[in-house]
Amino acid sequence: MTNFLRNACLAVSLALGTSAVQAQSVPVGDFFKDPEFSNVSLSPTGEYITVSVPQSDRTVLAAFRVSDMKLVAKWDYGEKRHIDRVRWVNDERFFLYVTQKVGRFDARVGAADVYASNVDGTKRIDIPNGGFYGIVDLTWNEPRSILVARSIESAFLSRLDVYSGEVRTVASAPLRAGTFLVDHEGEVRYAVGQEEDLDSVTLRRNGDSWVTVHSAEMGGAVQRPVVFAADNKRVVFEVSDKGEPARLVMMDPESNTTTPLTGNANVESVDYLFSSDERDLLAVGYMDGVPSYQFVNKDHVESRTYAGLINAFPYHAINFGGISRDGRFVLFRAFSDVDPGSFYLFDRQTGQAKFLLAAMDWIKPDQMSPMEAISFVARDGTKVHGYLTLPRNGGGKNLPLILHPHGGPHGPRDMWGFNPEVQFLANRGYAVLQVNFRGSGGYGNAFERMGYRNWGTTMIDDMTDAVDYVVRQGIADQSRICTYGASYGGYAALQTVVREPTKYKCAIGYVGVYSLPLMFKDGDIPETETGRNYLNRVMPETVAEQQAQSPAFNIDKIRVPVMLVQGAKDQRVPISQYNLLRERLEAAGRAPEVTIVEDKEGHGFYDYQNQIDLYTAMEAFLGKHIGRTQPSTAP
Repeated sequence: MTNFLRNACLAVSLALGTSAVQAQSVPVGDFFKDPEFSNVSLSPTGEYITVSVPQSDRTVLAAFRVSDMKLVAKWDYGEKRHIDRVRWVNDERFFLYVTQKVGRFDARVGAADVYASNVDGTKRIDIPNGGFYGIVDLTWNEPRSILVARSIESAFLSRLDVYSGEVRTVASAPLRAGTFLVDHEGEVRYAVGQEEDLDSVTLRRNGDSWVTVHSAEMGGAVQRPVVFAADNKRVVFEVSDKGEPARLVMMDPESNTTTPLTGNANVESVDYLFSSDERDLLAVGYMDGVPSYQFVNKDHVESRTYAGLINAFPYHAINFGGISRDGRFVLFRAFSDVDPGSFYLFDRQTGQAKFLLAAMDWIKPDQMSPMEAISFVARDGTKVHGYLTLPRNGGGKNLPLILHPHGGPHGPRDMWGFNPEVQFLANRGYAVLQVNFRGSGGYGNAFERMGYRNWGTTMIDDMTDAVDYVVRQGIADQSRICTYGASYGGYAALQTVVREPTKYKCAIGYVGVYSLPLMFKDGDIPETETGRNYLNRVMPETVAEQQAQSPAFNIDKIRVPVMLVQGAKDQRVPISQYNLLRERLEAAGRAPEVTIVEDKEGHGFYDYQNQIDLYTAMEAFLGKHIGRTQPSTAP
């Protein structure tokens, strides 16, 4: 494990220029090999880091002392159990969130199991029902306990003892599901959540009762408190009047006056940077094409540190993973579209950064392909954003193109950064187009709401318009275009060729939905009331409309070679979806050209060899139907 941990101090300076090395054909396994770590956290004292380490059928956790990178303790919860994150709850102790994952595209199956441990591995306990609690406040003045929220028909705020696991309720709010905001003295001031019908609600505490500050239907306006200002009176709010990307304002609850702080016309915030004492909001992160930060408190000494680190890593983006409570140590990750990223620990006292570890150090940035942010105007005048990755040294003109829609679809979006699938396809000579079509998250509720009930119409048209835009630029060869996606992206890949029967040469559906009516019957979404409400809100309203937007009910329009991939244990998109489409294609005399079903896989393949087999078969399928630009091999 220590092979990937290098105890070397580096100056905070990195310049990655363009390379004259030509693109090489990288082995398929290099793209899909487990990274050497998946998460890193910094202790509040800055003395320790924890590292999540994938190991085939599990993810273990290791704690290291930063000063000498000595292993302090390890945690392993067994086969198919993944420690996907930790949360420090005082200077010596953290929570471990352990999940069982059955597919690459699953966030988790059920609620996480939560355990608590000291950093040296002692005093380990289970936290009963820990996966149902959300941490509200760490209450540093009372290090034995924290404030947590849990919803059981109403939202409850409780004090949880981090050494015994005992819980004591201190407040509740009339929300079906919600959480709370406390001020800097730990007083409960706001509750935020959803009603049973998924309407969003913001409540303000008024004595022993609650007053409704704001209420809106799912996908509507936003008025949501984020954090109290340093004076403990004013409150930073996210505000959106008509579903546009939420902006940040400073609100005075007494006078009900607001002062603008920051915002972006295209996208919502994706990150906040706070001061080490947690009293000041310093900067807001956005993903408008490429990652960036807008500083709202430029004069704070820690803001200058953050800005300096951003400037010290050209051609990279920076994710900040924590700052010690005394403000001395800053954990951050530098990454890019061609670099999976490395973690560093910056010491503000010495002005130097210590290299900690690299996620995938076998990936060579000069062999990867750059990802460019694009935007275009759809057929109805709506501005749509996305990304285009061109094969390195592929010439940039008349390339075979793969339309690669993301999953979700509501909430997720494609982002700038290293993407193994995209880089694999680009390395094989294909231009790869990713579209943040209507319905995608991050562009405001109104943009997301445009996708409701339009999974197979407007959302697909946005993808088509993106393809046409790239063709008009002379980048893509209109006679060599295929589409490939997973989950909703698998649905979109097949629905795209239904809606545009002659535009594409092939389609690949990976754990995709192919019958919208079947979503109401099979899989884990309709098993819960929240899931059923979600489907009723976003799906076409009538069965006839659902069938019209389903590839399985439009077999006559699927006139291109099809490749279907499925995990037999998929709970999110069960194999019944795959079976229905395959059977109907076979009955029409157009059986899928390639089918891959793995009995032990779920919503996306985890097994390394299964992934190699899948992408090798995909490479052959795409090569057969739209050719490829062979990357040259460096001498």
